[in-house]
Amino acid sequence: MRVGDDVKLFSGTATPELARSVADHLGMELSHGSVSTFPDGETRIGIDESVRGADCYIIQSTSAPVNHNLMEVLVLADALIRASAWRVNFVIPYFGYARQDKKVSAREPITAKLVANLMATAGAHRVITVDLHAGQIQGFFDVPVDHLTALDILGDHLAEGDISDSVVVSPDVGRATEARRLANYLDLPLAMLYKRRTSPTETEVTHVIGDVAGLRPIMVDDMISTAGTMRRGIDALLRLGARPGATVAATHPVFTPPALERLDHEAIDRVIVTDTVPFEDGDAHPFVHVLSVAPLLAKAIRNVHDNASVSSLFSG
Repeated sequence: MRVGDDVKLFSGTATPELARSVADHLGMELSHGSVSTFPDGETRIGIDESVRGADCYIIQSTSAPVNHNLMEVLVLADALIRASAWRVNFVIPYFGYARQDKKVSAREPITAKLVANLMATAGAHRVITVDLHAGQIQGFFDVPVDHLTALDILGDHLAEGDISDSVVVSPDVGRATEARRLANYLDLPLAMLYKRRTSPTETEVTHVIGDVAGLRPIMVDDMISTAGTMRRGIDALLRLGARPGATVAATHPVFTPPALERLDHEAIDRVIVTDTVPFEDGDAHPFVHVLSVAPLLAKAIRNVHDNASVSSLFSG
């Protein structure tokens, strides 16, 4: 899956292992540069090779520490543009601030739009991302966005096991379309939780739509943050007769405390996530299985560079 010598891949400090894996799938090495900070915390970027006329790709999730990793992307893009790169593409596997995509109450910002503006102003020619929290965030950008999905990766992994007595469960109305796609992909029934938000980080499950009695839930979401929704959802499903042995699947393992403690539950057999956000505590939590999106990102980069279709990379 090699690309031309005019392609340059750069990585920040948020997801270096993922960036190296993408480079390996493309049969190339990451370009040479450095990221450091001044004593007062300012981000400093150095590029140690020529990028004149190159098609450059910055691979960096804007995960925690979100503000620092976002600034790395913006400063690196500015450095590449001032070094006469042909174009600069942002590969953002996990797009931070995506949950702030609308005004819930008066006098609130729409920070996802602000971040999209910052990336465009910094010189992004294109953005490649995976499973945005809300699909309409694509419209916040004034540059092309290739919105990839890890549903096929998660679905293929699930299909390798025995899921004959399972039901795919959407944790809320917002993820119903993606859950339906996964249910169709696995030829399984679909159920949905209805919840109300009690705080910016907590929700309460009020209704379950669909038949779950006697079935093992496969709950799928775009991210797992505190895992409160997942844990309360599993508890609600068990009260309605669902079988233990549930699977929780999500693209982005944000895992803010006490997420892992909540997921370490006797009714949950496994948690399946991807490497869009680094997870380095696997030995202490063997129930978490990490799949890689590197092959997907590598194919997207190759197709973008070759002016080929990106939508062909995922199923209907």
